[in-house]
Amino acid sequence: MKVHDILRVKGSTLYTAQPDESLVSAVNLMAERDIGSLVVMEHGDLVGMLTFREVIQTLVKNGGALGASTVRSAMEEHPLTCTSETNLDDVRRMMLDRHARYMPVVEDRTLMGVISFYDVARTVVDGQNFENKMLKAYIRDWPEEEGAPKAAQ
Repeated sequence: MKVHDILRVKGSTLYTAQPDESLVSAVNLMAERDIGSLVVMEHGDLVGMLTFREVIQTLVKNGGALGASTVRSAMEEHPLTCTSETNLDDVRRMMLDRHARYMPVVEDRTLMGVISFYDVARTVVDGQNFENKMLKAYIRDWPEEEGAPKAAQ
């Protein structure tokens, strides 16, 4: 499976922030939309990622207040990215290695979407469930060999 399989199911709604906007307005958008991350864009380029992890770190650093902080002051400047052709096994490995919960999907400097660790896990579990159903159906319909004793029913 590849990242484009997740994006096809997930949809294409994207939420972004600009680096010089207030952190308070970005957090309000995250809370209003019930999302855990914002891609930070500047002049059409991805320049960072803001997640609740960075927001919490800013709160701790500022004694529990966001104050006049900007998105730039809190964002991760070099977020992990992938393409729509990246294999899900590679995505899982990258996300685990970097403790990343969200990953922007970029094609030729164009933001295609954002996938979360939850999206990846759900896709893997759904794929395994489908495979299990197919295997069970195959085993149930297994042809009997000629000359073999009949199973008791």
